[in-house]
Amino acid sequence: MPSKSPYFDQAFFRFLQDLTENNQREWFQANKQRYEDEVREPAQRFISDFGPVLRKISPHFLADPRPSGGSMFRIYRDTRFSKDKTPYKTHVGIQFRHKQGKDVHAPGFYLHLEPGGCFAGVGIWHPDGAALAGIRAAIDEQPRRWKQISGSKRFSETFSLAGDSLKRAPKGYDPDHALIDDLKRKDVIAVANRGARTVGSRDFLEHFSTRCRSGGSLVRFLCEAVDVPY
Repeated sequence: MPSKSPYFDQAFFRFLQDLTENNQREWFQANKQRYEDEVREPAQRFISDFGPVLRKISPHFLADPRPSGGSMFRIYRDTRFSKDKTPYKTHVGIQFRHKQGKDVHAPGFYLHLEPGGCFAGVGIWHPDGAALAGIRAAIDEQPRRWKQISGSKRFSETFSLAGDSLKRAPKGYDPDHALIDDLKRKDVIAVANRGARTVGSRDFLEHFSTRCRSGGSLVRFLCEAVDVPY
């Protein structure tokens, strides 16, 4: 049964703010119980409660509350190739990815939680070369359907297409193609910033579910383009 109290309350965001100001291993170890109680547990509870809703949207996506290998990204940063050596992420990322996807680079639904920067997202981030080629081919071969999805009132009132793009037309496509801006995309993601204030409300699960349903047409298009079921 969905929670009767907010999943992401003031204590949740206060911890993330404190971590931003004290991003050190010693501080985190001293406050690890706070992290588990105020951040990880509420996020796991949200993931568990969203599971039945997600299965109604599509049975092919995962809501996995496990603390390791599940829908919630690890708090630990990979600093091996970064100049920024702070050890911890100061946000919480939750991805409900496709069952056939092995990592974040798969079609899915996403929730980003950060003090002053919460948003919902749908789509596929940094797809590999084969997947990106399939997506571009689908846009090129089904231009009317693509425009109906990305330009529909229901979609555009909630989402904005985002992510990285090429500077030039991808190989094999005319620079004057009517949909060249979309064909240049390296990420095919849509972000919903509106409604971020509802994150701390008791009915946030319902708000997030509505956003996922609104973005479902894009996720379906991408699933078909990369040849996985929706």
